[in-house]
Amino acid sequence: MKAVVFSKAQGPLSVEEVPDPTAPVGGVVIDVMANGVCRSDWHAWMGHDPTIALPHVPGHEMSGVISEVGADLSGWSVGDRVTIPFSCGCGVCDECNAGNTNICENEYQPGFSGWGAFAEKVALPYAATNLVRLPDGIDFTTAASLGCRFMTAFHGLTDRANAQPGEWVAVHGCGGVGLSVIQIAKALGAKVIAVDLDNDKLELASSLGADVTVNGANESPVKAIRAATYGGAHISVDALGAEVTAGNSIRCLRRRGRHIQIGLVIAEGRNLPIPMTRVISLELEIYGSHGMPARRYPELFDLITSGAVDLPAMVGKRISLQEAPAELAAMGDFTQRGVTVIEF
Repeated sequence: MKAVVFSKAQGPLSVEEVPDPTAPVGGVVIDVMANGVCRSDWHAWMGHDPTIALPHVPGHEMSGVISEVGADLSGWSVGDRVTIPFSCGCGVCDECNAGNTNICENEYQPGFSGWGAFAEKVALPYAATNLVRLPDGIDFTTAASLGCRFMTAFHGLTDRANAQPGEWVAVHGCGGVGLSVIQIAKALGAKVIAVDLDNDKLELASSLGADVTVNGANESPVKAIRAATYGGAHISVDALGAEVTAGNSIRCLRRRGRHIQIGLVIAEGRNLPIPMTRVISLELEIYGSHGMPARRYPELFDLITSGAVDLPAMVGKRISLQEAPAELAAMGDFTQRGVTVIEF
């Protein structure tokens, strides 16, 4: 099969012929039909995750068709249309038994724990716990654009911060995560303020439902958010993962506001300073959001099929596997508009 491979951090990314995978016990092989290009993949290529074994194939935002079913797996057949959460649970640990498969003690992440879906085929373990059957009305590109961004935003707003109708949600960064937060928050009946440094991205944010946009290059996001919300956001999301966005997200909250950290905080920025005095004095809450349990997909699919969210509007570019190396390497420029999806 063909796959995008790199053999050292920040080294050449090339499309190569590699051996086809085989289905593990309890797992499957999926013929990949679409896969998102995510900043997490860029972090993997940059070497920000030292646990990744080289050579490596990235890719964790996949959809496709089962082409092989491993031993000891029932209920799934060759030809089934599927997707998976990127954070796959083992199905037997305490967290999985509690329904929290996204924070499994033995978590498997395609594109990190093992080879991913920048490839024509990908092998996945723990299939009984993690495979999600695609409804007929959801195509492969739409399913891939759920990726880690949309599902993690959904989990963060609903299961973690319990967003309510009428609340103000501030979004710091209008990439794939931020645009997902905007659409989901609006579908939940919230009001949204979007912050970015790029007017084109803010224009897209507005078209997807943002009530107010703030260009952080021209004005203080914290002051602008507090003014627009008459005291601060109820919920604020760092959708980028940087000291400035995390700090602004916490500082723009009103009393008893909730901060959600979705943007990855890694490498030299791993240990962010937190304005803890403000957290204490205003009784703020800080949440992490990491993926989403597979059991939550039906509600997510309902948002799509009902028209409450418009995932195709988030897809900024559709590319081939041959174009994926250049697209991935360019993510460090922060110029992508919307979500890029590899289509096979």
